[in-house]
Amino acid sequence: MAMIAMGSALGTGLFLGSGEAIGIAGPAVIVSFALGSLIAATIALAMGEMASRHPVRGGFGTLAAHYLSPFWGYLTRWLYWIVTVCVTGAELVACAFYLTYWVPAIPVWAGILLFAALIIAINLASVGSFGIVEFFLSSIKVIAVFAFILVGAVLVLFGLPDTPAPGLAQLTPDGGFAPNGWAAVWVALSVVMFSFGGIELLSITAAEAKDPARSIRTAARTTVVRLAFFYVFCITIVLCLVPWRTAAGTGDDVATSPFVMVFDQLGIPGAAHITNLLVLIAALSAANANLYAGSRMIHSLAVDRLAPRFAARTTKHRVPVVGIALSSLGLLGAALLNFSGVGGVFSYMMSLVVFAVILVWALILCTFIAYRRRHVSGATFRMPGGVASAIVGLVGLAAVFATVTVRPSMQVAAMVGVPAVLVATVLYVVAVRRRIDPSAIEDAFAEAESMR
Repeated sequence: MAMIAMGSALGTGLFLGSGEAIGIAGPAVIVSFALGSLIAATIALAMGEMASRHPVRGGFGTLAAHYLSPFWGYLTRWLYWIVTVCVTGAELVACAFYLTYWVPAIPVWAGILLFAALIIAINLASVGSFGIVEFFLSSIKVIAVFAFILVGAVLVLFGLPDTPAPGLAQLTPDGGFAPNGWAAVWVALSVVMFSFGGIELLSITAAEAKDPARSIRTAARTTVVRLAFFYVFCITIVLCLVPWRTAAGTGDDVATSPFVMVFDQLGIPGAAHITNLLVLIAALSAANANLYAGSRMIHSLAVDRLAPRFAARTTKHRVPVVGIALSSLGLLGAALLNFSGVGGVFSYMMSLVVFAVILVWALILCTFIAYRRRHVSGATFRMPGGVASAIVGLVGLAAVFATVTVRPSMQVAAMVGVPAVLVATVLYVVAVRRRIDPSAIEDAFAEAESMR
């Protein structure tokens, strides 16, 4: 479970999107990643505490329906489904970019379709097969990131025989540590928070775990620590080895990861190719995990009569095949946008994800506050700080959301996201509200109770 959550969270946001974040804040983006880690920790721990007590089908969406209202449960799950669809598409855009590092002639849209066929095939297998593949892919990624930190630390502190150790010198020239001002640290959070999308999978996978109470307790704690360590140290090493303007890249679609640039700049034979392969695996793993999450989310919506009933169909291995098909729309959309020649696809998809996931995370923290106020007992661990920590997380999310006032791609995301929320609300009032079966939510909680 920890590896599946890592598989989604430790992906393109770090390996490719970090270039855009560096361009916004310069070396001070390290502070942005540290702040993002703290915000993400409140969400992961709050969700982990609730999921360890209630490993329900539909995860945090079902919890929101129970502790807030059916409407908020409905909206949370639909918003998160949009998030997973967009993330899956964005991750495969990144995969296609990484492929052009070796084969520049291949169109990006063709690379998207190639990798899409692969992850759809993986998801159509049994849940157990998916878990094994995702564990393997995530393990490669985690080991690779850890190795990058170790090798990078050696290069920063000791250098190479023909290359002196740069130390921390690269963090201050060309405008200082915060060349674009400290306000840029805040603006960069709108990119950085994309990197932490995926921690929600801890809640979604709970319903299919053998021992959810124990699994979630361990996974929530280890995921938060690993993500904070990996993100902050990786970005620091990149910025110590590569001038920040170079690491930022050029244009809206960064075709080369800052991590690949590290070894290209240093001229280590073959290392850049190996790194490019690893970041490609990282993006593929994240796309695979998000396709899984999206298919389970829309399946739970259909079971609870909040989505068309045909989306509840599963194979004999309990794989939601219709949910996988519907959740693959992001893959097709990404391919069509690239085929049409639209520029900045990755950046805009990333902003839309941040806009929607902030709303989802805020609802998760609001659900946690309502959960704690009912004095629910029986969780296998409790979030340090409780309600106070949740409020700190909400303040942080509000600050990230406020970047919509200054960042153009976030404004475009709001132009898409706000109408989507309004349409979902109207549909709820007109068609969905009277179809809600309160007993379905209680049945999900009863089923979860039997699993504990």
